[in-house]
Formats: sequence, C-alpha cells, structure tokens
Amino acid sequence: MSGDSDCTRTSPSTGSPSDIEFLPDRRKYVCSLSPDLITKAREELQEKPEWRLRDVQALRDMVCKDYPSLGTCLDDAFLLRFLRARKFDYDRALQLLVNYHTCRRSWPEVFNNLKPSAIKPVLESGFVTVLPHLDPEGRHVVCIRPDRWTPSNYPITENIRAIYLTLEKLIQSEETQVNGIVILADYKGVSLSKASHFGPFVAKKVIGILQDGFPIRIKAVNIINEPRIFKGIFAIIKPFLKEKIANRFFLHGCDLNSLHQNIPPVILPEEYGGTSGKLDISAWNELLLASEEDFLHDFSQLVLPCDSSPHDMLRSVQFVPSSKTLAQSTRI
Repeated sequence: MSGDSDCTRTSPSTGSPSDIEFLPDRRKYVCSLSPDLITKAREELQEKPEWRLRDVQALRDMVCKDYPSLGTCLDDAFLLRFLRARKFDYDRALQLLVNYHTCRRSWPEVFNNLKPSAIKPVLESGFVTVLPHLDPEGRHVVCIRPDRWTPSNYPITENIRAIYLTLEKLIQSEETQVNGIVILADYKGVSLSKASHFGPFVAKKVIGILQDGFPIRIKAVNIINEPRIFKGIFAIIKPFLKEKIANRFFLHGCDLNSLHQNIPPVILPEEYGGTSGKLDISAWNELLLASEEDFLHDFSQLVLPCDSSPHDMLRSVQFVPSSKTLAQSTRI
C-alpha cells in the first residue's frame, strides 16, 4: 500500500502539470494484472494497456489544472483506481476523486484519526470481515453482521469507519479494482431500536460514499435473514440509490438456497450453509491491523493544504459531458 502513496501531492505551490510530470519522487507503475484480467479490463473497463499511462497523465493534468488545492496523491497507481472505477472516462474519474476527498473532509466523526487500531473493538466484535475465498468471478466477499454491534459500546460511526478501512485495504489490489466486490449482510437479530441508529442522515452519507465517493465497484449486495423491519430500513436507503445499484440488491430472507444462487456454498462458512468451515474473523483482523503503518503513511498524503478550507472542496465540478461520458454514464 505504501508503494502507492510515495507520491507528490497537489498543493497551491505546485507547478504546472508539465512540471509535475517530471518530479522524481513518484514511483513508476508496474501492472500486476494477469493476462486474463488485462483482457477483462479492456473489455469491461475500456482500459487499454498501451494507453494506460497516457490516461493517468491526462487525469493528473486535469487535477492540477482544475483542483491545484485538492491535496491528493498523484501516483499512477492511486489515480488508476479512479479511472478504473469510472471506465476510463476522465471527467467522471475526476468527479469521483473530488468526491472522495469531499466525503473525507465533510464527516470528521468518521475520518478523523482513521486507522485500524482505532476501530479494533469493531473488528473484534465481528461486525465486518472479509471471507477468505474469492467468488467464481474473482471477487472478495465483505461480510457485515449488524447483530454483532452493541450500540451502548460505541456509536454507529465506528462501524462505518471499520467498513471504510476494509474497503481501503481491498482496493489496494488491482484484481479488486477490475473485478469489484460482493457484500453479504446478515440482518439476523437486528431490532427496531438498533435499526433506528441508521437514520436518513447516516444513510445518505454512507450511500453517497459507496456510490459516488469511493473507487470501488460493488457488484452485488446480498441481504440474508432480514427481519420485517428491514422493509423500513430499505425504504430509508432506496431514495438515495441509483437504479442500477438498487437492482444489485438481493433479499434472500432465510432461504439459503436463494443465497447460494449468488454466492456458491464452497466459499461460504457453515453459518450460511457453506462448506468452508466456521466463519473466522481473525485472519482479516490480523491483516488489517498489520497495515497500520501503511494507512498512517497513505492517509498523511491526503491532507487539506493550509490555505484552503473544506468549503473549497465542496464545490461541484461543472462538466460538459463528452460523448464518451454520455455513452458510459449508465454503466459501472
């Protein structure tokens, strides 16, 4: 992860894009994708290996021209995450990058002091983990279990912090950038009082991050064991969801056979009718906690320059959509 972040950041004193291009402290990008994933990225994301670095430079130039005070990392590998998440549409990738920083600066309860050790109680509770095996499409499965949270122990924002750090860790992988992820949310035992903590304000913030403020492709959200009150929860969420994202929600109830149509039993733990043994959260917790120094280094690159304010970041980018933007606007 730290390799991605040994970078030059934009700042008010940064020179022109042409000056930035030749700064010596940016590490050279080396593609780690397999031949099959290179082909997949070409077909699904419009990523052309022969044009990849040209595309990254184009995005970098746009950042430096339009947002010189953004305070962002400008590494090839970091910017490539945003291009892949928006199928190499420069305008949409830039908007996503600006949104990424806007989200981080507009919700201090979540993003201040954000590091694995700070959310250790959440990790130990098992609220969020990542299954050890990939699905047939090469995607990680993020498992979220709200019943593991005791509201009297810490606020809901701690859970959101844990989910965010989990996604940050996953998106380091180029394979994840291409394949995306799958979410498995188990709502067993979630009471009305617990659900009440996830009100419209929190729902709008979280969905804003996942849809428009983070460079990851969420390919499916599988809900299992949802109680009757989940209809109320989903009613809060749905107005904020884009149609294509809403169509990726699958409500299975207690029907494990239905779940297995989306996630094969061979990668699921016994708790969900799988054959991969008991759900073990320790491996993921250890991996995330061992990344402490990397996170501290990486997040130190994402700072607000001293003569800028969060308000500067909240202005939206005004684009005249290109034909490529219009053609791709309905796809993720």
